[in-house]
Amino acid sequence: MSGCMSGFGGMPPAVLSEGLKQLKSEHPPLLEQLEGMFVLTQQIMQEIDVENHFSELIIKVKEFKNALDPHSEREEGVLFPMMGVYIGTTSGPIAVMEYEHDQAKEKIAAFLSRVESGHSVNDEKKKLAELIQNAYFILTEHFAKEENVLFPMAERMLTDNEKKELLQRIQEIK
Repeated sequence: MSGCMSGFGGMPPAVLSEGLKQLKSEHPPLLEQLEGMFVLTQQIMQEIDVENHFSELIIKVKEFKNALDPHSEREEGVLFPMMGVYIGTTSGPIAVMEYEHDQAKEKIAAFLSRVESGHSVNDEKKKLAELIQNAYFILTEHFAKEENVLFPMAERMLTDNEKKELLQRIQEIK
């Protein structure tokens, strides 16, 4: 449809600046990793080759955490504070985004911590797999909110100089 506006606030889709484009471009590989972990958790829940799938899940969760941490730092350490100048950080979108980051990270940390302590019973493995499933649900919804609401909001809110600063600062985080 010609001239169709997006459903959120009647705003046309935003063309993102380089820094926001980079943050958005980090989501698909993270989502792919999340999907792979979710498939493993489903197989564990269905008691299909639990030992092998659980061992593979541990490896994939560690790899995912290593990829997620710098992405989170770029958002929490750079983007969120820059947006917070305009909309605050104690309530509203930034507070929600930070809360969701914390929830997902806590579930991943709890999984890794309990795995290190060496539980081996299938029922325990199912409970641990549930932690990863919960992180999956939180993060898939979270990424959609960022892409459809937060990033376009940042694009409209930040000045050109702030967008340049955003790009520079997030590229410093490896």
